[in-house]
Amino acid sequence: MAASSADSPRISSIYRYPVKGLSGERMAKADLAPGATLKADRAFALENGPSGFDPAAPNWQPKIKFLCLMRNAKIAALDTRYDDASGALTVKRDGRVLIEADLSKPAGRTALEGFFQGFMGGEARGQIRLLQSPGHSFSDVAKKVVSIINLQSVAALGEAIGRPVHPLRFRGNLHVSGWPAWLETRMIGHEIEIGGVRLRVVKMIQRCAATEVNPETAERDMDVPQSLYRLTGEDDCGIYAEVVSGGKIAEGDAINVR
Repeated sequence: MAASSADSPRISSIYRYPVKGLSGERMAKADLAPGATLKADRAFALENGPSGFDPAAPNWQPKIKFLCLMRNAKIAALDTRYDDASGALTVKRDGRVLIEADLSKPAGRTALEGFFQGFMGGEARGQIRLLQSPGHSFSDVAKKVVSIINLQSVAALGEAIGRPVHPLRFRGNLHVSGWPAWLETRMIGHEIEIGGVRLRVVKMIQRCAATEVNPETAERDMDVPQSLYRLTGEDDCGIYAEVVSGGKIAEGDAINVR
């Protein structure tokens, strides 16, 4: 499948989301392994009341069991960073550190849970509990995948509604430049090559109320699903791809679709 863009298709940026629902982290490079997500992507979730999740026997749960932007827009006001080496999660707001917690230790996890219990106020449906299970990803889909956003599609949506749409509304792992708008809608079953890395496109990403939340203001200011439907006849934006052959990827890497 050839892209008819004047620009060569490339990875514009790479993001991971260590705690489901919280802010993303931009990465200059990443390692991809077959059948896996980006390292630590959605490795943690904040349970909002009893979810039934068992860390000893992890299974997929819908996002509404956890703090998520679809229901909890206020968490978009927080800037979070996770350190793989130390296990520390730092939570900031407007540049000020609110809490730094070592998620590898019970005391750190308890402190983080207490912080969010207070921060969520009436939006807490019960005890907020930090969940993790080695190897498990709290993704919106059961299959371990990488999510890919076509920046030109996002730009086309913005042009259609007459205002810019921030790509981070879609919380994708890979942002791609150089693809024509909506090329990704014809990629199901195709393979994406990034150097020696190969990913197979398995599914479009259906969008929900999480995309209504402005990642810069934490306000619900745009009906993205409805705007997508009016423009394309679907409420999809982005694709899920399964890693078939692993390796290293980096910002600026060229992308080919087969």
